[in-house]
Amino acid sequence: MATPGINYDFLLKYIIIGDAAVGKSNLLLRFAQNDFKSEYQLTIGVEFGAKNIEIENKKYRLQIWDTAGQENYRSITRAYYKNSVCAILVYDITNRDSFEHISSWIEDCLNQSPKTVFMVLVGNKSDLDDKRKVTTEEGEQMAKNHNLMFFETSAKTGDNVDKIFEESAKEINMKINEGYYDLESDVCGIKRGLNGAGRAMYINDGNNNSNTNCCF
Repeated sequence: MATPGINYDFLLKYIIIGDAAVGKSNLLLRFAQNDFKSEYQLTIGVEFGAKNIEIENKKYRLQIWDTAGQENYRSITRAYYKNSVCAILVYDITNRDSFEHISSWIEDCLNQSPKTVFMVLVGNKSDLDDKRKVTTEEGEQMAKNHNLMFFETSAKTGDNVDKIFEESAKEINMKINEGYYDLESDVCGIKRGLNGAGRAMYINDGNNNSNTNCCF
């Protein structure tokens, strides 16, 4: 029996970053397992999840690393910026400080990630609109200032959660089609799989090396 997730065209490495308690783990849980945990559990180091999605008849395996937001774990989590094709930067719309700290997370990401990293800004906990401390317009402006994709989400209700990953993956797919990424680079954040699209691109590159572990 084939191992689930092996037969993909491309594997994309994602990282989720942001302050503690903004809902990073629940965003991953909602996307990967359609679940939610109401009790807060501190992430120690990193957690991992994965899910397949289909774009233009190609199967993408999203490998998602959820990182701890506490300062004392920064040295550990920074290692996971490397080789990431996409960074999801999360703040809590009811926590002004978590939004103010986004600039620091962006700086960290730019310093530690590949130059080609695609970033998405996410204002989580939109179900708590009556407790909102950050307006939608402020989030949109922050995203515009830094050229980021932007969503407001609720991991609790699932609102817009799938869109974070689907829309970012569509952008990455488009960039792959345009030749934006160096797929031979060991820091590209993209790994070719065993399905037709990845294999075809490998053959078309004129490279007969069968090692497909280019990024991880």
